[in-house]
Amino acid sequence: MSIASAQGTASITEIRRDNPGLIAERLRERPRFPGFAGIDKLLVIAADHPARGSLSVGGDARAMADRHDLLRRIQIAVSRPGVHGFLGTADLIEELALLGALDHKLVLGSMNRGGIAGTTFELDDRFSGYDARGVADAGLDGGKMLLRIDPDDAASVATMEACARAVDELAERGLIALVEPFWSTRVEGKVRNDLTPDAVIRSITIASGLGRTSAYTWLKLPAVEEMDRVLAATTMPTLLLGGEVGPGDPSDQPWRAAAAAPGVAGLAVGRSLLYPPDGDVAAAVDEAVGLL
Repeated sequence: MSIASAQGTASITEIRRDNPGLIAERLRERPRFPGFAGIDKLLVIAADHPARGSLSVGGDARAMADRHDLLRRIQIAVSRPGVHGFLGTADLIEELALLGALDHKLVLGSMNRGGIAGTTFELDDRFSGYDARGVADAGLDGGKMLLRIDPDDAASVATMEACARAVDELAERGLIALVEPFWSTRVEGKVRNDLTPDAVIRSITIASGLGRTSAYTWLKLPAVEEMDRVLAATTMPTLLLGGEVGPGDPSDQPWRAAAAAPGVAGLAVGRSLLYPPDGDVAAAVDEAVGLL
């Protein structure tokens, strides 16, 4: 049984203290995602940023620091018609499950959160979140992994190896392996992803070859220029990272045209929907659903 809405997120702390076993029970009993039949394009709400210490939205460096506010925003977003799922770390997935917010939703667990934003080891994307066993035990539909490749950083090859193992272990369980690849570098000490079409294509080809099988591999890609050429580089189902989505004119959204491409399975959008400029999460989500 989920936490009554009247109790809200405050009850989560009491459950963690007095009855932590309820978390696994709720995950086991959660009504599962019914499958992709009848769905043209997916809309997945993503909120795995905080586990990498990335809390900023726009000019607010601590926008995602209030957990109760974040949970409220996610609950609003995933409850809107046309939203099919959620992508996050175990802490958020467990809390949302207690709140009943993930019933009948596609749920993807974030796996490698070790590359803390702004650190010297940011590109060392170790698997400090879910592993494949944890994804399966929690009854999730798959796992998501970040693959940033920097030709000047030897840690990239360790990340590649870990992602390949995760692809194998998820596939053994019949679970989606959602790989988010980037060709990355440091500019004045800060990690920057190369979003030119050729760089994105190169990252796609590397991500596609990970593991013993690609049968369960999906990709999570940025919407960039020449997206038709970028999408031609893969036959794998692809979720596009969302751009800035607000109540204004949506015609300049970088993923708007690309979302209609046959290989695009949908969108995985985070902060731009959860923290729109006017604060109206429901309206921002409804607008994104309308574009799909």
